[in-house]
Amino acid sequence: MATAAQPLRRNIANVHVVAMNDGVRSERTDTLAAEEPLEIRVQGPGQEQRSVAVTMRTPGGDFELAVGFLFTEGLIVPGDVSRVAYCDTLPGEDQQYNIVSVTLVRPFDFDRLKRNFYATSSCGVCGKAALDDIEVRCAPVATGTTVDAATLLGLPDALRKAQKVFERTGGLHAAGLFSPDGRVVSVREDVGRHNAVDKVVGEQVLAGRVPLADHVLQVSGRLSFEIVQKAAVAGIPIVSAVSAPSSLAVEAGERFGMTLVGFVRDERLNVYTHPERVGDAN
Repeated sequence: MATAAQPLRRNIANVHVVAMNDGVRSERTDTLAAEEPLEIRVQGPGQEQRSVAVTMRTPGGDFELAVGFLFTEGLIVPGDVSRVAYCDTLPGEDQQYNIVSVTLVRPFDFDRLKRNFYATSSCGVCGKAALDDIEVRCAPVATGTTVDAATLLGLPDALRKAQKVFERTGGLHAAGLFSPDGRVVSVREDVGRHNAVDKVVGEQVLAGRVPLADHVLQVSGRLSFEIVQKAAVAGIPIVSAVSAPSSLAVEAGERFGMTLVGFVRDERLNVYTHPERVGDAN
């Protein structure tokens, strides 16, 4: 598999602001997280390149994001990718690095796009249909991995310390892949919480390391169905969040044999599904 070099992209932007503090007005420069569109295109042997999705993201880890998105949405499987690159520009055009092309070793099933996407809660798809769709794409996760509660309690701080852009902007979500003993495997940041998960998973897909049966996923915000879905496809058995899970996320965790942990902060946590994987704090 070939991947073109990813250029260093600015993941921050400086803007002018008028600040009000205790009635005192001042002007200064503020640092914000960058947000730009990324178009993901796919092609297989003998196929024309076609667009499958556009997402708003923080630049950086674009190849991982594209591959992770395709994988966690059930559109590709490990070993499908032969090349990832930014799309070539026409003569005279500047390269904006906002289009990533993923080339596959087999033909891509474009009709699967219509079958697999449940993009919004207003699309008329019920929770059961969404769960049934995920069940077709992945088996229940492996059962063996366990983690101590004390390790889980330390993951939010470990994730925060690895968030270099958040320290400068305060405006990014993060997803971190950890070993069961709390060692950092990978951390990615993005304005979109789902993008951060896709970046982490995509990195492991490109490295040939999925399924991720012996890992814990820690996320910086709430635990949504989409995050549980992506973790399930990647085979991650334990997903932890600093905030609450949704009801459908818990239903998905129960159905696919995953341990979901929420409200991991202030030396406390709630285990919502399959608590047998979580040992008592020492």
